[in-house]
Amino acid sequence: MAKLPFLERTAADARGDLTSSKQHNGRITAASAPDLSGAFSSDGPLSAQRIVISVDAMGGDRGPAAVLDGVALAARGNPTLHFIVHGREAELAPLVAARNLADRVSLRHAEDVVTMHDKPSAVMRTGKGTSMWSTIEAVRDKEALVAVSCGNTGALMALSMLRLRKMPGVNRPAIASFWPSKNPSGYNVMLDMGADVRADAHDLLTYGLMGAAYARNALGVKTPRVGLLNVGTEEHKGNAELKAAHELLTQAAQNGDYAFAGFVEGNDLPGTRVDVIVTDGFTGNVALKTGEGTAKFAGELMREAFTSGIMAKLGALFAMRALNRLKAKIDPRRANGGVFLGLNGTVVKSHGGADATGVAAAIELAARLAGLGFVDRLAARLALASASGQDAPPEQAGDETQK
Repeated sequence: MAKLPFLERTAADARGDLTSSKQHNGRITAASAPDLSGAFSSDGPLSAQRIVISVDAMGGDRGPAAVLDGVALAARGNPTLHFIVHGREAELAPLVAARNLADRVSLRHAEDVVTMHDKPSAVMRTGKGTSMWSTIEAVRDKEALVAVSCGNTGALMALSMLRLRKMPGVNRPAIASFWPSKNPSGYNVMLDMGADVRADAHDLLTYGLMGAAYARNALGVKTPRVGLLNVGTEEHKGNAELKAAHELLTQAAQNGDYAFAGFVEGNDLPGTRVDVIVTDGFTGNVALKTGEGTAKFAGELMREAFTSGIMAKLGALFAMRALNRLKAKIDPRRANGGVFLGLNGTVVKSHGGADATGVAAAIELAARLAGLGFVDRLAARLALASASGQDAPPEQAGDETQK
């Protein structure tokens, strides 16, 4: 049996992804876990240790000022956070000074920037002098525990795979994101959201194992319910890969410490039936963009309705408190951050257009996962499944498993 990291020493211990019952006691305790924009309190789980985060300051649509605003917001909420910020030093130094971050931030000069239009293959060949490359390199060299970037998703995944390499047992890494739901935490976990458009049955099994581990650590769900996205809930529906994945996920449920709920449909994404939705990157990314577009459209319709006349505006005034609560609940900035799962290091992808609140939320999610030792826990979970013959053969990962 593979040697497991100290956090999960035995098969029985592997069921304890939660650091303590006091910090993570099931769904109710973790109800506000994804809403990280309010920052951690000084007596929270991260207060006993120094968390160093590597931040790409140049990749966002709003420029480095918005990224540094997010760094400042996160730093104010948690004194244990320290940052290595990558980018053009001449631009960043005044921004750091203006925000009084000199004692919390180390600047790492990188002259070049990966744009949203750059092809991942080109970045892998010529991107060594970019802020994104430098950001990932700090995690690889163990100077930082986690990397955060608002930059080009494809390039970020390509560089992360190139420099950090895949965990043993992982054929295709995945991007996991929070999906607003009616569950007590307010969110479900969905993956893959676009790291790879393909996924075979073993990949979907690995996504289920990784998604369950992520839900335990990020949402505090003790025994996550995992569902496999399909065109129907009946077991005879779906293609051959989905049926094979259904069987594998059923077999691995006990070792993976999750409850397999079977097939789920699109209308289950915001529901309470599952905590983790597993799908391929093509379907996941289409669902994500569809959800974002629908939410934006509904918001515009609501705005038009409440400003259509005097009586409508009066009604909006009376409903203002409820509307503000609704706005805060569905505010995408407060759950900003897609996590790259299956790599030998934690990378959080912030939305390219994130403002200070969104960047801070991504940083604080990264800090939470780093403080919990999430990479070691995930590696242990995958090693346990692989040793039990329930995951993809290690040889599928090839040389990618070696640094």
